[in-house]
Formats: sequence, structure tokens, C-alpha cells
Amino acid sequence: MSTAPPSHAPTASPLLIAREGHVWRLPDLREAWRYRELLWVFAARDIRVRYKQAVIGVAWAVVQPLFTMVAFTIVARIGSLSTDGLPPEVFYFCGMLPWLLFSSSVSSAADSLVANQDLITKVYFPRLILPAAAIATALVDFAVSFVFLLGLMAAYRVVPPVQLLLLPLVAGLGVLTALGFGFWWSALTVRFRDVRHVTPFLLQLWLFGTPVLYSAAAVHHAWPRALLELNPMTGVVEGFRWCMLGRGSPCRALAASAVTTIGVLASSLFYFRRVERTLADDL
Repeated sequence: MSTAPPSHAPTASPLLIAREGHVWRLPDLREAWRYRELLWVFAARDIRVRYKQAVIGVAWAVVQPLFTMVAFTIVARIGSLSTDGLPPEVFYFCGMLPWLLFSSSVSSAADSLVANQDLITKVYFPRLILPAAAIATALVDFAVSFVFLLGLMAAYRVVPPVQLLLLPLVAGLGVLTALGFGFWWSALTVRFRDVRHVTPFLLQLWLFGTPVLYSAAAVHHAWPRALLELNPMTGVVEGFRWCMLGRGSPCRALAASAVTTIGVLASSLFYFRRVERTLADDL
């Protein structure tokens, strides 16, 4: 009896159809969380690079707010600026800490993608990690400066109030603000390289639109006050001083900053995802 030869007819393979995903959607935050150890690796690398062969090491984290505080104190004494009854040295150093956390984070995040373009084009990982690592690096400088602030307050016999317990919430709002603008700036720098040159100038202007050199309570006119409250860093700086020094009533400014920060953070994540789709090609 003859047997039929085995059939060698090819089996139908599944048809794969590639469709472009939604242009406007959030990045995969769960995937970014799974790569969280890589964030600390990048942050540690940036810290080593920053302080490698530095003469005074991490003390550089204190030098910038210290010299800025001295300059602001001289201006305050000449111009008779109000410091809410506090020593100018404490008032200005306290205001500079959240501002420097923000400005240093945005500056570092703006260059984070371009500076790591060789790595981005060769290895896959969630790109959100790079600007987030830049902000984690700025937190180290903030911690060092915060210890110096406590010593300065002790030297001037300024006792922290009970609302010091709320400081982590205000600091958390400052970190979210830095994240939102850091994501925006890093994505914009990839698309428009001129942004990295404009960033220092914009941050200098932004400093004078933030109540660091002055108290928000000293602004009485309606429209400057409204513009001041639109600045998300107003609530962060005023809230930080309120927690550390017990001066001011920043509830309204904090609420406005929280709303603005949520909007900026959400929009930055959407735009970052849009840029991330073609990131390797743009770099």
C-alpha cells in the first residue's frame, strides 16, 4: 500500500500590522519605575563628574547661595528692603534654597538628553530617567545647603516654627515643579537647540519675578500680585520660608502653585512623549 507523501505546503503565518500609536499620550510611567535603579546610577555618575577634582568638594553647594545671600543683604541694607523682621542673611539664604533647587534642576535637565545622545542612540531605556536624574543630583546640593541653613538659623537664634513638619510637602511641590519644567526644557532643547542658550537668561529674569529678594507681602498692587501668584515658584519659596521661619501666609500662593504645577507637569509629560518618538533621529 502506497502512502501519500507528506505535505510541505507552507502554513499561513500571522499577519502583523504596525500602526502608529497615539501621538498625544503619556509616557509609560510604570516602565520608568521599573528602571528606577538606573536613575540612581545616572545621578551618582553626575555627582561624581561634578565634584571630581573639585578643591572644596560638596561645599560648592553652599558657595552659590552664600554669595548670593551676601549680595542681596547689601542691596537690602542700602535700599531698606523689608525682610519680615528677620535677619537679612537668614531671610535671603532661606529663599535661595528652593530657587536654586529649581534653577539647577531645570538647567541640568535641559542638557540631559543632548549630553547623552551617544547613549540614547545605542541603548534603550525610558528617556524620562535622564532629566529626572538631573533633578536627583540637584537634591544632593539642596540637602547640603539645608544643613548650612540650620546652622545659620542657630547662629542668629531663629527657632523653626511648628509648621516645620509640613516642609516635606512644600519641598515635594518644589520637586514636582522642577520635574515639570525640566521635562519641558529637555524636550524643547532636542527640537530647538537655541533653548539651551536662552535658558540661563530666562532663569535670571525668573529669579526677579520670584519673591527671593523681597517678600510677596510687600507687593500690594493687584496686577503685579496676580502675576506673582501665577509663578509656581512663588508658592514654593513663600511656603519654604513659612515652614522654616514662620513668616507670611502662603496658603493662597501654595494653592495657585499646586494648580499650575499639575498643569505644567501633565503637559510636559505629553510633550515629552511626543518628542521621545523621534528622539534618536532628532539627536
